[in-house]
Amino acid sequence: MATPRLFKLKSQVAPSLSGPVATDLPYARVYVDTGVFHLDAPYDYEVPEKLTHLVLTGVRVQVPFGNREVEGLVIERVGAPQVTHGLKTITKVLSIHPVATAKSLELIAQCAQRWATNPWDVIRSAIPPRVAAVDKTFQPSSSRVAKSHSQSDICFRAFEPHLSAHEQVTSIALESIRKGSVLIVAPDERDIVAICAQLERSSQPYLRIDSALSRNDRYANFLEAMQERNQIVIGSRSAIFSPLASGATVIVFKESSPDLYEVRSPAWNARDVAIMRKSIDSARVILCGYVPSLDVAAMIDSKRIAYFNSNSKVSVKAFTPVDASLLPGRIFTDIRSNISQGPVLFVLPRKGYANGILCAHCKNVALCSCGGRLHLTSKNADPACRICGALSKQWKCSFCARDKKFVVSRGIERAQEEIARAFPNTPIVLSFGDVIKDRVEAKPCIVLATPGAIPQVVGGYSAVVVLEGLSYFSHDDLRANERANELFFEVAGSVKRGGVVLLAIDDSHPIVSSLIRWNPSAILKRELAQRAEISFPPTVNSAVMILPTSQASPLVAGINRAISDARLASDTRVLGPTKIDSESSKVVVLSSSDSRTSLTAFLHELMRRRSIAKKSDSSLRIDPYSL
Repeated sequence: MATPRLFKLKSQVAPSLSGPVATDLPYARVYVDTGVFHLDAPYDYEVPEKLTHLVLTGVRVQVPFGNREVEGLVIERVGAPQVTHGLKTITKVLSIHPVATAKSLELIAQCAQRWATNPWDVIRSAIPPRVAAVDKTFQPSSSRVAKSHSQSDICFRAFEPHLSAHEQVTSIALESIRKGSVLIVAPDERDIVAICAQLERSSQPYLRIDSALSRNDRYANFLEAMQERNQIVIGSRSAIFSPLASGATVIVFKESSPDLYEVRSPAWNARDVAIMRKSIDSARVILCGYVPSLDVAAMIDSKRIAYFNSNSKVSVKAFTPVDASLLPGRIFTDIRSNISQGPVLFVLPRKGYANGILCAHCKNVALCSCGGRLHLTSKNADPACRICGALSKQWKCSFCARDKKFVVSRGIERAQEEIARAFPNTPIVLSFGDVIKDRVEAKPCIVLATPGAIPQVVGGYSAVVVLEGLSYFSHDDLRANERANELFFEVAGSVKRGGVVLLAIDDSHPIVSSLIRWNPSAILKRELAQRAEISFPPTVNSAVMILPTSQASPLVAGINRAISDARLASDTRVLGPTKIDSESSKVVVLSSSDSRTSLTAFLHELMRRRSIAKKSDSSLRIDPYSL
């Protein structure tokens, strides 16, 4: 047996001192990327004299934290620290270029408090990753302009019909640039590209900040946007944090879009951050879209936001669907009379061929042997399972043993076949999924598109047809009507002057009269009243926690105990727990607007304690897009 060797401990070399501490404001308050939820407070560090001219507000630094070196962001220089012992020293300055201002850091702090999270989670969204090569070559501009006067107003501007939404938002931006810098936040890349194209046609310079750019270009444009001069900055939702001069204009394009909600923790949204900038930056905030979200509608109703709408009229006809037919019988006359005058747009809710199959005889759902539903990918394809992907080459109904299939939930490719038979010798253009057309020519044709993939046409469509209209309102989440209202108005707005909007929906549906008057007020007030009656957002505030099922019931009991002990408002409601999958459950907490602050603080402290107990397998979202 071999004699065991003694352990040889690895010696640790103490880091060399960084020299004397700065004499003027010798300490820096720093946000630190701790990687731990509950370690979210700013930390004070000594500033070496040799770095004192570089350690400025908004500069990235490297600092010791625990037994490692991490990134930090300087909040401010101070004369005295919050604690007087155990202070460490800033190791190095990672970049000499500030990436935040005092006001943008205040915005980050308020967002962290508002959405109950670690400030570094907000910083990760607000500031693009550093690129060393850009840092070395970037030269700050020396030009400056006088800051514009404060314009602390906020409004919602509804788009007019017959004009491109991108043209209208560009017009608003060009009008606002005379008063100071302009920031445009758009939901997705297609919108950003279209707005940039409009700005280029107007010979207006702009800076683009979004993830579609390379890391180098995005970081360089972000640094350029830091320069205090009148300019237009456009980007996706994270661009809402871009530092701006006081009194700038912030435009949120299609403010009701779900793409303006951050998908990662802490799930902030661009609209609410823009409203926060109103008080922090004295910003002028313009929310725009075809229909305001219910959150904004509630603020309009309470006179906190001004509402501007046009007095336009649109020709709308509704046709009640008959049986399972795609096109109601009386709709053909209007389509044929308009197709010779230009392109006709058909909007369908689903891509693919057939998203559901029934037995043609007994109408039972076609199922795979694993229990999953079958669908068709093309006309002659064998039914395939949505879950396991297996093909049923000789499918027969498991109930009546018949083999004749009945297609339900038509996809756009199946609809193409039916429309082609109804309008022979007419060119058909498809725009959906991975085959999206940005533009089509203004000549007679049929354009089939799914929502979000509608091509633009110079001058507008001669007619717009919305098929299966009721299906857009039948989704099972609270925001279904919002998305449907916005879609109907956006689609109807793409028709040219003198064109007609044809809806495959019952003419008693409230969307029909709203489109004719080009005013969604009636449907918004109706839905706000319904939400108030059942005490659901936006009439109350909400929070959603997702955590392991075994921990959900004790959590609910703890929150209910806090309500009974008056630590939370008596009107606070707890819904759930509701199982999401085999491992996780969801808990929803609702409270009145007056008690939002106390609820957020309570849940933030709850998450901090879970983090201290190393229960990091949970998430919290304050006022999420959907419950």
